Amino acid sequence: MLQDKDRIFTNIYGMHDRTLKGAQSRGHWDGTAGIIQKGRDWIVDQMKASGLRGRGGAGFPTGLKWSFMPKESDGRPAYLVVNADESEPGTCKDREIMRHDPHTLIEGCLIASFAMNAHACYIYLRGEYIREREALQTAIDEAYEAGLVGKNASKSGWDFDIYLHHGAGAYICGEETALLESLEGKKGMPRMKPPFPAGAGLYGCPTTVNNVESIAVVPTILRRGPEWFAGFGRANNAGTKLFAISGHVNNPCVVEEAMSISFEELIETHCGGIRGGWDNLKAVIPGGSSVPLIPGKDMRGAIMDFDYLREQRSGLGTAAVIVMDNSTDVIKAIWRLSKFYKHESCGQCTPCREGTGWMMRVMDRLVWGDAEPEEIDMLLDVTKQVEGHTICALGDAAAWPIQGLIRHFRDEIEDRIKHKRTGSVSAVAAE
Repeated sequence: MLQDKDRIFTNIYGMHDRTLKGAQSRGHWDGTAGIIQKGRDWIVDQMKASGLRGRGGAGFPTGLKWSFMPKESDGRPAYLVVNADESEPGTCKDREIMRHDPHTLIEGCLIASFAMNAHACYIYLRGEYIREREALQTAIDEAYEAGLVGKNASKSGWDFDIYLHHGAGAYICGEETALLESLEGKKGMPRMKPPFPAGAGLYGCPTTVNNVESIAVVPTILRRGPEWFAGFGRANNAGTKLFAISGHVNNPCVVEEAMSISFEELIETHCGGIRGGWDNLKAVIPGGSSVPLIPGKDMRGAIMDFDYLREQRSGLGTAAVIVMDNSTDVIKAIWRLSKFYKHESCGQCTPCREGTGWMMRVMDRLVWGDAEPEEIDMLLDVTKQVEGHTICALGDAAAWPIQGLIRHFRDEIEDRIKHKRTGSVSAVAAE
């Protein structure tokens, strides 16, 4: 279990002062100029050594991503863009950083932007996050007033401006290239890659897009040293991580824990156990709605990190842990996710535009048992035709929950079809 002295986000529950004064009393903005004076290469090397992997879902090594930015400017400006479009169902960790501990993010933006030769940073905030925007803007204004950002930011000799941009509530704008399109004032539709954002991103200039949590942990890692951060978790799964646990636990919460903590310890220590006890656990979606579910029996001994969950044919994603007990109609739960992805598809790629609607309509009939048994395999086949055949990962995100359902709960789907035919209502979905 992570000790309080090792927590990066010391005000995640808003129990303390979130102003600049409060943040400084908890150790933020301490020696920022000194960190910047150590130079760009030093910062990138430290981030590589820390083993930090992107906290937005993909888990790409952060220091490596930064190193893709051009070392010397060719005349174009460079940009850091922070992805605060937290729209993945089940995910609610970044909002806690922005509304209760915003200075961790702002200081991280300054240091990360300097490391990538960027004088400007844009934070793209989810459309529904009104209070979070207010808290973040207040914190940015405080930082400007105190001279921590702006001209000669923190007396480091580096000029740095930070801008907040409010989205309009589209899930697709959480995809980094769609986010850049939206930020430029165009329709939020993913771009083809290459070119990658590090070569031609925002306004055709070198750009890095990082998640809120990935940037907010940077100052603490550089202050305490990469060895400290790398000391948590298994190899290649380093550091501390915010977990957002929702669903059928006694105490749903967002908590910072060490990577590679066991699922059982996470639930017992912070959530007061599973509602109705461990025997009542049916399934868990371990990383936000786009990763496949894992049955409860396989989850009890699970390790919460990128590599272990990938081996279970799922993923850590954003570490939004959705717990479902035996009262859950699991077919209906996955149908609801299908409905979400169908609604949020931007329609640019045919497999996703047509496939998400088709999959949702088949799922709709499976919920009621109004299908033929052979349609289960047909549905699985269609998920394979969508997966991997689209510009961005929304097609995969729509396909994976259904694949997980069929892989682990096929017997429930078949039973429902059979019961519907024989007129037994017991196994058919509740209204």
